[in-house]
Amino acid sequence: MVLEDGRRVRRSAKARRPISFIGVLGEIFITAGVVVLLFLVWQTWVNSYFVSNAQRDDALELSQEWSKGEAVTLAPDERADPGVPVVDEAPGQAIAFGTLIVPRFGEDYAIPIAESVSLYSVLNAQGVGHYTGTQMPGEVGNFAVAAHRTGYGDPFFDIDKLQLGDSIYVETEAGWYRYVYRSLEYVLASGVGVLEPVPQFGGAAASDRIMTLTSCNPIHTADERIIAYAVYDTWYPRSEGAPSEISAIALNLEGAG
Repeated sequence: MVLEDGRRVRRSAKARRPISFIGVLGEIFITAGVVVLLFLVWQTWVNSYFVSNAQRDDALELSQEWSKGEAVTLAPDERADPGVPVVDEAPGQAIAFGTLIVPRFGEDYAIPIAESVSLYSVLNAQGVGHYTGTQMPGEVGNFAVAAHRTGYGDPFFDIDKLQLGDSIYVETEAGWYRYVYRSLEYVLASGVGVLEPVPQFGGAAASDRIMTLTSCNPIHTADERIIAYAVYDTWYPRSEGAPSEISAIALNLEGAG
């Protein structure tokens, strides 16, 4: 700056504001928010994409093994419709014994079903978990399973999109069980009544073959559970080929690799 008499003086440096605790705290919160956002992006889209592909590959491998092996004959359940075979013994914990195929969820939707609903060894790693102690596929009572709504492949993301009459197939070594979607229910996270042989009717004697699918609700939370119910409709032995509705999916499963 130049004065009127021509003398030049140096402009004083602008005084710096002292760093405040609030300012530092704000920076920390902003950084933490960015980190959380990046994690959500990774968990919701990137990680789920890779996990979903891995789950489908596992389903492919299972189906290929079953198709190459000798035909398996299961004992019928004599309590109702004697012609329907039953997977009458649950495998060891975290062992895959079936594949879930739901046409409503996409033309290439196939997810392994493993024993137990362990978060780390089954739901996060394999896809769909079977509630130990509930019935097995084809058995009279309640075949109950669980899967993530979001994250780790999003197996049940579209569970609320099921429509009355939609097919839900459970593929096993011996063949395919077709269940038909009937209704949706919302319960508290503590609502274990949905796992009873007759859902929500503890102590009642079961006479139907029911399939119950459970997941968290609302999306990205675990405040409650969304429950989809289906009833058994038809059995398709592997020796006679896959049902026509999923023949394209089954062909891909058997012939991939």
